[in-house]
Formats: sequence, structure tokens, C-alpha cells
Amino acid sequence: MSELFPLTEEIWLDWLKDEIKMASESSEREKVYELFERAVKDYICPEIWLEYAQYSIGGIGQEGGIEKVRSIFERALTAVGLHVTKGTALWEAYREFENAILETAQPAPGSVPSPEQQQMLCSQLEKIHTLFRRQLGIPLLDMEASYAEYEEWSEDPIPETILKNYKKALQQLEKCKPYEEALLGAETPKLAEYQAYIDFEMKAGDPARIQLIYERALAENCLVPDLWARYNQYLDRQLKVKELVLSAHDRAVRNCPWTVGLWIRYLLAMERHRVDHGIISEMFEKALNAGFIQATDYVEIWQAYLDYLRRRVDFTQDSSKELEELRSAFARAVEYLKQEVEERFSESGDPSCTIMQNWARVEARLCNNMQKARELWDNIMTKGNAKYANMWLEYYNLERAHGDTQHCRKALHRAVQCTSDYPEHVCEVLLTLERIEGTLEDWDAAVQKTENRLARVNEQRAKAAEKEAALAKQEEEKAEQRKQARAEKKASKKAKKPRIGDKRKADDDDEGEWGQEEEAEQPSKRHKGDGDGVLLEEDMEVETGLFGRSGPEKPDRPANQKEKASTSRKDIPKVLHDSSKDNVTVFVSNLSYNMADPEVKLKELFESCGEVAEIRPVFSNKGTFRGYCYVEFKEEKSALQALGLDRKVVEGRPMFVSPCVDKNKNPDFKVFRYSTTLEKHKLFISGLPFSCTKEELEDVCKAHGNVKDIRLVTNRAGKPKGLAYVEYENEAQASQAVLKMDGLTVKEHVIKVAISNPPLRKLPDKPEAGRASQFAVPRQIYGARGKGRTQLSMMPRALQRQSNPVAKAENGMVQNSPATSSEPPEEPKKMSNADFAKMLLKK
Repeated sequence: MSELFPLTEEIWLDWLKDEIKMASESSEREKVYELFERAVKDYICPEIWLEYAQYSIGGIGQEGGIEKVRSIFERALTAVGLHVTKGTALWEAYREFENAILETAQPAPGSVPSPEQQQMLCSQLEKIHTLFRRQLGIPLLDMEASYAEYEEWSEDPIPETILKNYKKALQQLEKCKPYEEALLGAETPKLAEYQAYIDFEMKAGDPARIQLIYERALAENCLVPDLWARYNQYLDRQLKVKELVLSAHDRAVRNCPWTVGLWIRYLLAMERHRVDHGIISEMFEKALNAGFIQATDYVEIWQAYLDYLRRRVDFTQDSSKELEELRSAFARAVEYLKQEVEERFSESGDPSCTIMQNWARVEARLCNNMQKARELWDNIMTKGNAKYANMWLEYYNLERAHGDTQHCRKALHRAVQCTSDYPEHVCEVLLTLERIEGTLEDWDAAVQKTENRLARVNEQRAKAAEKEAALAKQEEEKAEQRKQARAEKKASKKAKKPRIGDKRKADDDDEGEWGQEEEAEQPSKRHKGDGDGVLLEEDMEVETGLFGRSGPEKPDRPANQKEKASTSRKDIPKVLHDSSKDNVTVFVSNLSYNMADPEVKLKELFESCGEVAEIRPVFSNKGTFRGYCYVEFKEEKSALQALGLDRKVVEGRPMFVSPCVDKNKNPDFKVFRYSTTLEKHKLFISGLPFSCTKEELEDVCKAHGNVKDIRLVTNRAGKPKGLAYVEYENEAQASQAVLKMDGLTVKEHVIKVAISNPPLRKLPDKPEAGRASQFAVPRQIYGARGKGRTQLSMMPRALQRQSNPVAKAENGMVQNSPATSSEPPEEPKKMSNADFAKMLLKK
């Protein structure tokens, strides 16, 4: 395991203690020493260094044993002696060792020491004095106790310089204490606290302390690529010590092998410190096998390696071993992206063929091999790039700089013929070339070719515009027909002259999925329950306030339906929605249409969040529940807490709970709470059996890391779709899970696992109303019986804009034209439904 990945301090200590127990002979002790050397290279580990030094004391009887112990202690102090909280233990252990040596050097009681013994005693005393003085100049916890111990131990007064250094260290310790206390009280991973500490040390500018705090941060955040990148950048630019720099880079790619940027920095550091070419090539091969998560990562690592190989070539020579190696690497890179990367990611990661373009530039500019460059560009154009003007102009510029006019002209003629995005630009470049260097015949040919091409382009654009205009005209004609049909129906209904207070019977053939006509003309009835979108209770209330229709059912309706609708109307009082209560109201949808007594059921459910002021379920005109409602609380915090019930399963369906938001005032509000961009710490799993539960999937995933959340994707009825999103604690765990789980069999189903990167959704021409907006107009969705002939607008024509003379479907509703007309204002102020209601009620 340690050959592939760094081990934590705890694992190393367990391993070392096991090996120490079994090591009895000197040869076995040497193996333990080698193991200690490997252990101290992974992370900064004060405990391992202390264990290493104490273990070395056991070999003091061997030749050179004392000097070896001192060497290990000195290395330990260099590595972790500045550690504010753990450095003191090492200093004290070192002093105890030297004190033990001093005791053995003392002469026997009553005897007179020889000059050699006296010299040894003085030398040993000086070593202990030096250790005290070095420690007192470093800001460490409990340094006051160390100072008191030194005063007691020393027979002579403490020198003024040592006292001055001690006071300076105390002042430095006071500055460090807030950062140490923040680390002590913070929860893992403590990134913000460590970053603040790093910034503090960077301002102080002590390289040793900066290195130490970076190492401490990395010991607890070893899987954070950005932290490694910042540390390595500091080492590259400031310290520039070869062994230190290369060791840090090596540890970075061992901890975060999936991060291409760390590998690129490692290759550059190796080149900068003149590492052998064979070692650099071997490291590049390791990078290719690291398992990057994006196709573009492979393009970047190949480009970095090719740049390195290009810098090795002496282009003053016609041919060399290095040049052949560069060409071979270019060819291998192109083949690798085509085979390996495209097979894994279904894309090469290099659609513009940047590697081949760089190869062509090297051949043309550095090798004077324009023929090879042309072959490469011909290959580039055959990969779907011939339709782009910028690709042709890139080749033209290369040919212009290193080729000849004949090939430039040929390239531009082909470009005029093939370019589809900006043909005018290519035509202009061709005419410019012929104006400067062409003959009359060349000019005439260029003019004729460009004119013909532009004529075809304009013809194609005109046809497209005509087609678009024809479609728009058809839509206008359809809208006009619908407008006339509505006007005729309205006139025929007016001719019936119904008695005031009576309800008019709805035409069942004309009812759409949303029941818009019946809800507009019979506002006292509740909405029909065959749709799953948002139909606004406040729109119904506005019409009620305007027309005042709340009469009894017509006598030809069945008695049980009459009683049901009447009862449902009496149970819930009709009140206009107050937009000032949006902050204490939530919108609940996707409920079962068969829910009995939704007010009672939902009140029991939401009372756990706080005191419920009112529950307004939405019913159809027949009194059936439509599956959504508004829940109003007494306090805002209750509404916020209620959002936590989103996706809770109620009677077999996931209940949607979202805030009440006026989209006219908040057009950017989005209800969808999950990210639609690349999330490197989250996996997308497909192919799961429908019977797979969240607990079963967690058992499979937790073997590869700490699972923070699992979301099984379901349809609106709560049935699983065989898809899931699994969120890990960090990118490293997610990357390892992809490698281990992709292609795994779960309940006889082979699953596919990838990093979560949802494709961009194609937005409709006109936005649809979201379920979270109680002010939005419902979408135009036709039911099983087709499109209804009567769909009324909630906006009076007098308030419609002048710029919309023909009724069109907008936001899902077809606007109606009343029989009477008036001149609308040019730019009326946008108003919500509640504003319309208040204005009309005042009138």
C-alpha cells in the first residue's frame, strides 16, 4: 500500500511498532531504520520523529551510536522543531538524552577528574546549554516552563542576548496563539483556519515556518489538490532546493494522482532541476496511467510533455535523436487521444486538434518542413474543422509565414468554398491577398468565386428567413383563428343571458388539462385534479372578485357532485393572496389526487415545523383535489423549516415543497436545487435495478470513501428510474469509486459510474412557469382530449402592451381579446395578479 499511496501517521506508527517488536538482531534493526526513513517522508509527523529518535537510542552501544542518535535528533528538529504545539516534546527528549550522556561522563565520587574527563564534561555541558538557548529562541507552547527549567539548571546567569531572544519568541508566540486556538477548536478539515495561518506566516516571511505550516495543513488535507499546488508553487519560486522541491511534488501526485495540474508542475520541476531524461519520461508514463477524469486532462499532460521534448531539441542540426523522439511523441499523442481517450470518454478532448497544430508549427518554423505541416493541416481539416473560418485562417497565416503564395491562394479558395460560419471574413482575406500579390486573372477569379459564394450564402439565409417568416405567419393565423373562436363562443354564451348568481355549465369538450376556462368563468369552484403543474388560487380569486359568481349548481348536475362541490367550497374560505405573506408561505405540490381531507393531512404533517395559520388546497370545479396547495405559517422560521420536508414521501409520492416567490420580482429564481455543472466529488450511477434501495447502494459505495449523500432519482409518482447521484467527501474518493465501481454488477445489473457532469439542457423559446411561483401563469399543456377552444387570459386587454397586436401563446396561456377594445398604453408598468385584483376591486 505504501508503494502506491502515502500512509497516515497512525498507520505508520502501528506498522513500525510491529516491526520493532520483531527486530532483535542488528540486521533487523537496519530494516526498521529504513522503514522509519520511508515513514518520515510521507507527511510531517512529530510523533514518528520522536519514535525514531527514541528507537535509535537503543542502538547507542553500537559503533557511532551516539553520533547517529544526535544526527536523527537534529534532523527531527529541522523538520518539526518549530511546531508550536508539538515541538517541545522533541527538544525535551533531546535534552534528556544529552543529560544522560552527561551523567555517564561524571567521575566517581571522591575522585579527581582527569584533564580529558574535564574537557568532556565541559563539552557536554556546552551541548546542553546550546540546546536550551536554541529552544528558548523559538515560539513554543509552555516555553515559560522551559525558561524556568534553564534558570534552575544553569549555575551561571542567563546571558542578555538569550533573554532578549526569549522575549522576542514570547511575543511571536502571542501572535501565533489565535491561529493555534482556531485550529484547536475547528472541525476537520480546517482548511479556512490553515489558510489564515499560512497567510499570517507568509506576511512574516520566515521560509522555515511557512514550510512547516504548509506541511501541517497538508497532513490533515492531503487530498486537496489546490493546497498542494500552492505549496509547490511557493517551493518552486522561493526555496528552489532540489531535494525539497522534488519531494513535495512527488508527494503531491501520490496523494492526488487524478489532478493533471500537479503532474504538469512535477514535470516542469524535474526539468528545471535537470533530472535525467529517462526519469522524466518514466514519470510521464505514470501520469498517463493516473486515471484523469476528463478527456482534456490527457491533452494537457501530453502537451506539457511535448513542450519538454521540444526544448531538448537542437534545431540547428538537420536531424538528431531528440528530434526523432519529438516527432515520434507527437504521432503517439495523436494516436493515444484517438484510441485510448476517445474510447473511454467518447471524445478525444482535442476537437480543434491543438496538438497537431503545434506539431505543424514545429515542422514549419523550426524544421523548415512545410510539406509535413501541410499534411498535418490536411488531416486537421478532415476531422470536421473545414467549416470554421478561424481554422482556415490559422493555416493561411502559417503558410503565409513559411510557405508560398500559391499554397496561400489555394488554401483561401478552399476556405471560401467550405467555410460556413463566417464566409465573409474568408472572402475578404482572399481579396486582400489578390489585391497585393495577384495578377488580373487571379483578381477576376477571386472576385467571381467570392461573389458566387456570398450569393449562395445570402440565398440560403433568405430561404431560412422565409421559412421562419412562414412559420411565424402560420402561428399568427392559428392564433387569429383561436381568437375568433373564442369571440364567437363568448358571444353565444352572452346571448343565453344566464341569471345572476347561477353557474354556467362547462363545455366538457373544451376543457384543457388545466381547466382554464372553467376556472376563469366559475371562479368559486376549485380546480380540476388531472394536471400536475401549478394553477394559481389567487387568479381564481381575482375573477371571483370581479364577476362575483358563486351561485349554486345547475339543476341538471348530479346531486352528489353538487353536494361535494358545495361542501368543498364552504370548507375553505376564499381570500385574496397577500404577497406580503410570501415569506411565511410554502408551495406544496405532487400530492396524491386521492388524498382525503388534504387540509387535515397536511396540517398534521407541517405542524412539526411550527404553527400553521392556513392551508389552502386547490380543487377543480368538480370538487376533486388537484394535488397541490399553499401552506401559510405564523412565523417565517417555520416556513424555512418546512422546506426541509421537500421530497418526503406522502401516500406513495414524493411531496415537493418550495418557497413562494414572485417571479416577476425574482426572474432568476430557480426551484431546482441540484447542481447542473461538473461536480468532481459527486458520481452519477445508471443501470441500477429498480429494486435497489438507498441503504443497499450506500453499502456498495461506502467501501470506497466517506459517502455524504445519496439521491435515488424517481419520477413524479415516486417510482425509481434506475439512476442515482452519490456525493463523496472529496474528489479523491469519488475518483477512486469511479475506477472501482464502473462496470460493477448489482443484482444482476451492470451499472455505469461516472463523475457527475449533466449535459446542458436545451431551453425552450419561451420560459415556462415554475411550480414555485404563485404569480406565474400556468403552462399551456394539452390533455388527452386535445387543445381546448376556450382559454381565457387573466389580464384585461386594456393592460396588454401595444407591441403585441396579435394574440400569441406566452408563458403557456393564450391571451384573449374582449369584444370591446381600447387603446392600451405603450409601456404599462408590470403588475402582479394581486396588484390587478386590488386595482379592480377599488373600481
